[in-house]
Amino acid sequence: MIDEFAKQYLHDELRWMREALLWKLDGVSEYDVRRPLTVSGTNLLGLVKHVAYSGARYFGEVFDRPFPDTVPRWDEEAAWRNEHWAMEHESREEVVGLYRRVWEHADATIGALAVDAPGRVPWWPEPGVKLFNVMIHMLGETTRHAGHADILREQLDGTVGSDSNSAARYDEGDEAVRARRAKIERAARAWSQSEPSQPGPSQPGRSSPGPAQP
Repeated sequence: MIDEFAKQYLHDELRWMREALLWKLDGVSEYDVRRPLTVSGTNLLGLVKHVAYSGARYFGEVFDRPFPDTVPRWDEEAAWRNEHWAMEHESREEVVGLYRRVWEHADATIGALAVDAPGRVPWWPEPGVKLFNVMIHMLGETTRHAGHADILREQLDGTVGSDSNSAARYDEGDEAVRARRAKIERAARAWSQSEPSQPGPSQPGRSSPGPAQP
């Protein structure tokens, strides 16, 4: 009983986070959905492509149920070079369509196997896994990248949220938004200046801690 509950709960959460990730693309121009928005090149459509490839592998070859479409194997060098961005010939429709087909294949795998069904992840230090492990991993992976997408979308047009019902938009020209940001900035500067060992943002030749790496 608890096994079926755990499996259904994880599956429902995974479905929700998939939709949340895709929703971040809604209303975004073809250029903005592709362009790099961080120093490392992170972009919205590339996040979807990467999670699609990951899902195809984890719910495919790991359980000897290969994904029917062509997806680079995990050990192909080209897979990692091109997995996190959309190339010139790849349309948004193609990437999103691939991701939806991965959903269908993953859902079929989840439906066909028991939560303790064995699999093998050859790129893990301990490759022996169960469906439960993989569902947890892909839920974490999808949630993590949906969070990345949330930040990228806010950078583009101020939109935040997980779907159209929870969406909010922050306008940089709004007085309340500017006041809140200024309040947070003042608190950051006050803390920095009260700690001699922590360099402040205005001190030349000394840098503040950068953002956490993905």
